[in-house]
Amino acid sequence: MKKLVKWNKRQLSWDKTTAQLIFLLGPWVSFFVVEILNGNDVFTDLQLWQVGMNLIWYYILFVLLRLIFGRLRWAASAGMIISFAIGLTNHYILRFRGRILFPADLAGWKTAANVADAFDYSKDVAMVQAAIVMVAYLFLVYVSKPQKKRVSIKPVISIATLVLITGYIVAFFGTNMLPKMGIYTQQWMTQGNGFVLNFTVALRYSSVDKPDGYSEEAVLELLEQYPVTNGDSDAIRPENIVVIMNESFADFTIFDSFESNEDPSPFLHSLTENTTKGIMYAPVTGGGTASVEFEYLTGFSTAFQPPHTVAYQLYTKEGMPSLPQITGSEGYDNTAFHPYRSSGWNRPIAYENLSFDHQLYQEDVKDSMLVRGYISDESSYQTVISATEEAKGVPSFVFNVTMQNHSGYNQGWRNLDKSITLPENLAETDDGAEQYFSLVRSSDEALERMIAHYSAVDEPTMVVFFGDHQPPLKNAFYEELFGKKISELTTEETMQRYAVPFFIWTNYDTEEREDVVISPNFLGALTAEMAGLPMTSYMNFLMEMYKEFPAISPVGCITAEGEYVKKEEFTEEQAKRMREYEMLNYCGMVDLFPEAEKHYLIH
Repeated sequence: MKKLVKWNKRQLSWDKTTAQLIFLLGPWVSFFVVEILNGNDVFTDLQLWQVGMNLIWYYILFVLLRLIFGRLRWAASAGMIISFAIGLTNHYILRFRGRILFPADLAGWKTAANVADAFDYSKDVAMVQAAIVMVAYLFLVYVSKPQKKRVSIKPVISIATLVLITGYIVAFFGTNMLPKMGIYTQQWMTQGNGFVLNFTVALRYSSVDKPDGYSEEAVLELLEQYPVTNGDSDAIRPENIVVIMNESFADFTIFDSFESNEDPSPFLHSLTENTTKGIMYAPVTGGGTASVEFEYLTGFSTAFQPPHTVAYQLYTKEGMPSLPQITGSEGYDNTAFHPYRSSGWNRPIAYENLSFDHQLYQEDVKDSMLVRGYISDESSYQTVISATEEAKGVPSFVFNVTMQNHSGYNQGWRNLDKSITLPENLAETDDGAEQYFSLVRSSDEALERMIAHYSAVDEPTMVVFFGDHQPPLKNAFYEELFGKKISELTTEETMQRYAVPFFIWTNYDTEEREDVVISPNFLGALTAEMAGLPMTSYMNFLMEMYKEFPAISPVGCITAEGEYVKKEEFTEEQAKRMREYEMLNYCGMVDLFPEAEKHYLIH
């Protein structure tokens, strides 16, 4: 009998240990299931630190459920089912929108519900695999010895656990822990951090800090100094407004030490008639296209956003103030066109929020020609021309983001001549540089043909053209240009890496200007002003700010006197004006209260 009792005690101990091990295994299995549904291979697609930071959230979930239920099996089952449900929801978002679930999607659940029946909910391989793993784990939980009664954890242990969890949550969301660790949301391939980590990181950066001195009264007082205007009645209003944001298009002749066998962009340099042209200082370099789009289309500056965040993913809202909202109010038919996948940068949702009527992507380009692996600028511009021709009798606003010159400059020379060669000292620093500059030459030729087309049409047409950012050539290439290390660059030299060309051309008489300096947050307002469109109070404020700070970026600013300054170098008056801009930026982007709407929107 004594032996039997001892054996039963050992068996009881073993059963209890097994249940605990199965419970502790739960967060790992939940993580695995969610990432199957997220399209990730946890063994190859995620780094060790990403795996660890995801697991922390799963363990927090399971521990909290254990404290609530008091039973390991109940907590483990609930944790697994909750994780699967979240993963499945994210899987459908990923299928429908091409990117993972973001916090902003939760606020739009009613809109999503309205169109829910239009989507395909059929099962796929990932769902089956995830369901099999979930069922296998729940079976393990089921066969583990059940607890006969609720087991309370000692108060000291419960309190200590809650303190640790609270401390981590506060550090994660309420401190600079993530920025100091260099952890930001994955924006292009949004699965990159793993679902739970990326969602919580996005939540951490979803709020923009309210500026000092911000209040509704202060905003209205400031806006009332800049009344809404109806546009220049004497100006010719274009029937077509065509905006080209050309991928990675840069003019390296701004660097004194740059040399090549031929000018990569001779047409750009020759364009002067009816043209306003110069340098635009982008808020990004080497990547981050969507940030430049956002600044141009809204006038909101990324200088006032948390670093490394992208507004298209986190901050756009339905009916947000934008240039297409202005053109739409004036009867223009608004089209956004990007000859690549719609999944990038959350564009379908962002474009809808920014008041575009139509969206076109790579599948909408007819008879497309590829340069390397991307749709050519020539094909892109033919699609733009078709869009304006099909809108006969209705004014059209077309916003085209090209793709031809995208990075990866070692892709072979398919449909691309090696037209530009570099001196040995430059060529040897980056073996893809000559392909990049040959792409620019091809872009310049396509641009010439598009301008020639609109020069011959009867409808008044305005073409706004700018590069989104400089290409991601190797640091060694730039260090050869500057003759020094990147870490040794001055503010002026650093901003040179953010400089891209821009112009506004019309096929009718307009004032000709060269050497204009601007940033994309002002360029949209300048477009509206030159097109004779109504100007909101906010846009009129931007044009006043433009006179004082022609270029504003997260890196630095250029003053009206041509000085390159950082935020900490502002005079008292400059700092005051920048605070005013930040307040109006915050109101329009984050806190557009009813009384302010008339100052940001045209109805």
